[in-house]
Amino acid sequence: MSITPPESGTSARVRVQRFGTFLSNMVMPNIGAFIAWGLLTALFIEKGWITALTDQWGDDSWVARIGGWGDYASGGIVAPMITYLLPILIGATGGRIVYDTRGAVVGAIATMGVIAGAEVPMFMGAMIVGPLGGWAIKKLDALWHGKVRPGFEMLVNNFSAGICGGVLAVAGFFGIGPLVSAFSEFAGDVVDFLVDHGLLPLTSVFIEPAKVLFLNNAINHGILTPLGTSQASETGKSILFLLEANPGPGLGLLLAYAVFGRGAAKLSAPGAAIIHFLGGIHEIYFPYVLMKPKLIVATIAGGMTGVFINVLFGSGLRAPAAPGSIIAVYAQTASGSFLGVTLSVVGAVLVTFVVAALLLKTDRVTDEPDLAEATAAMEAMKGKRSIASAALSSNDTVAISTISSIVFACDAGMGSSAMGASVLRRKIESAGFAEVSVVNQAIANLTDSYDLVVTHKDLADRARERTPSAIHVTIDDFMNSPEYDEIVAMIERVNRVSAPVDDEPVQKDPTAGTDVFALDSIVLSGQAGTRADAINEAGRLLVAVGAVDASYVDSMHEREQSVSTYMGNGLAIPHGTNGAKTEVRHTGISLVRYPEAIDWNGKPVEFVIGIAATGDDHLALLNRIAQVFVDGDQVARLRAARTPSEVKAVLDNGHD
Repeated sequence: MSITPPESGTSARVRVQRFGTFLSNMVMPNIGAFIAWGLLTALFIEKGWITALTDQWGDDSWVARIGGWGDYASGGIVAPMITYLLPILIGATGGRIVYDTRGAVVGAIATMGVIAGAEVPMFMGAMIVGPLGGWAIKKLDALWHGKVRPGFEMLVNNFSAGICGGVLAVAGFFGIGPLVSAFSEFAGDVVDFLVDHGLLPLTSVFIEPAKVLFLNNAINHGILTPLGTSQASETGKSILFLLEANPGPGLGLLLAYAVFGRGAAKLSAPGAAIIHFLGGIHEIYFPYVLMKPKLIVATIAGGMTGVFINVLFGSGLRAPAAPGSIIAVYAQTASGSFLGVTLSVVGAVLVTFVVAALLLKTDRVTDEPDLAEATAAMEAMKGKRSIASAALSSNDTVAISTISSIVFACDAGMGSSAMGASVLRRKIESAGFAEVSVVNQAIANLTDSYDLVVTHKDLADRARERTPSAIHVTIDDFMNSPEYDEIVAMIERVNRVSAPVDDEPVQKDPTAGTDVFALDSIVLSGQAGTRADAINEAGRLLVAVGAVDASYVDSMHEREQSVSTYMGNGLAIPHGTNGAKTEVRHTGISLVRYPEAIDWNGKPVEFVIGIAATGDDHLALLNRIAQVFVDGDQVARLRAARTPSEVKAVLDNGHD
């Protein structure tokens, strides 16, 4: 049922993403516990915020009792939480991921073994034995599935879980615990070596590119959080919590787009900056890097700057900053580290901004994707059909009765997916389809029960694996994706066509009954020799048939300067800017065929189709044109057409 079927095989990037997500999924659901531990640590340890406010708290005070210092050095809340609570939660979560509740129970038992067999917090040990416990009990259950006598199921289930968990706890105590302790000590020595030799900033060379491939949560919560928490338990703070979570590089990049960007990327960047910096949703700036991959240099430079400043000032956080908001960062900043942390964020912002601004300012490429334009609709021209037309095409294997459930999926199921789902939900409700549910979910938790799945294009393969029977829509921009409008259009067509008609007429194509493609607007032998002249030629035809005012042609040139309208397959579709819609009198298209291809900013163009649309009528026009130009036989018919009537027949009937 997927409109865009998954590719065969699994790429290395997808496998790495899947493994990284598995690690982070053991930590992410328990971030609230990490925050609770971090706040208790910040407030009640001997050098905490409360004890720093007054000297009245003695070694036998209630503050010392909670913090576990003074006369209560062997008790308190802080130490038992990091020693027992957090690792057991991680181990139980890992077991649950593999084998639900039984896996969680055995995973927790096994985790207790590695905790008792080590002298450092066993986060990594829990990440090993938790899933191992879930896998082991799952395999044991499979051995005697269907062979247990009725009435003995509970007895067998309880004893098998207990025995399995006990065996793994012993193995963890004598084997896994000491091994993980040795690895933790080695990792700590590596970090100390990097810090002592000023090399820790080099980690940004690996961290920043990995983040934009949606490995941010895997890096932060799967690797850095366990190491950082172990370090913080000994020193009271860790710089590792800021290697990935520093919001400075993302903010600097978005500010550079806001000042030196073009089109909707420039317009959407300020809002994205607020969501990123205050909301902590780092995923929102990833598409801006993916638009121009060379900008990764700016984020690497900014990340290295932030790490260098933190190393210089010896600053760090007490616990993970989740989400990566400046608010969460300050909430977990260790006492004495506020200046260093602040300067690290500011420095990262400034360096990223300067480098990104230089790259954007000197960039002369014009045929690049623009976040606010119909990116997917334009990509459809290059070989992928529009989701709205494909959903109702009789030639597809897709059979949709109605769309009632939509899920917006991302790596962690929190920041970016929650924001995207919110935007899409408002659009769907505004269109009058409040009964359509829109939720957000982590890809790892998806079930094949949704009608439509929306996710970022870099995560699409993993989403398709989990929901093979759903319609899949991929996006580039979480806030202003043009696919949101296409989804709404598809719901309008599918749900209303599928609904009981009674006395209500079926909704038709908005262009039905209107001759938006007049014969007078078709030229079979264009005279233009350059891109600019071709735009003028197509625009004058729209003016001649009364579709637009003469000033609309100027806006077509303005559009071409911000984003190329070259579509591939010898086609370009110049059209006006959004601000020029007031100059459109009615929806219309023009077509000019050129006997010799025109150089369209380095690309050969044989057909130039001018478009003018009121409202969202252009979506229907794009759908119709897309269906023709992805079909080689239809393009051949256009090349062979001898009269405007033959051209019109091809485009009018391209969807039949």
